[in-house]
Amino acid sequence: MGFWRNVSPSGAVADFVSVWRDNPHRWRVLAVSIAATTGLMMLFIPESQLAEPPRPKITYITTFDPERTEQEIIASNLENQKRKEELEARLAEAEERRKDMYRALGRATGLDVDAMEEEIAREQAAEEAAREAAAPPPPETGIYQETPNQAESGE
Repeated sequence: MGFWRNVSPSGAVADFVSVWRDNPHRWRVLAVSIAATTGLMMLFIPESQLAEPPRPKITYITTFDPERTEQEIIASNLENQKRKEELEARLAEAEERRKDMYRALGRATGLDVDAMEEEIAREQAAEEAAREAAAPPPPETGIYQETPNQAESGE
């Protein structure tokens, strides 16, 4: 503990000022110190650091054949869409089975499941109506756009 008691920033500053005032070559020493520091910095900062780095070479990795025809692309997209729809159908079936299990559990415990479902349907309809009322109207583009019914009927 004795060492740290003798160390203080104010004492260090006072010692520096005392040595600085007593030294007749203080300005020359300061100039040489600045010149040496500047010289070393100039040696360690190469000019290549200022140059723009080379652009990275990009390698595109693809799982598709780059020589695919338009028909192959369309067939692949249709197959993927079919798989997506099958997955969505399986998920919907699983969701319906889960709801049936909860309905059976609710009936077994004496809950009025049908009234609960009607209340949920009313709440969802109210939320949908509020969401549609809050949605901003589509922007007017000034371009006539056909509706699907008009396109089919030829109007």
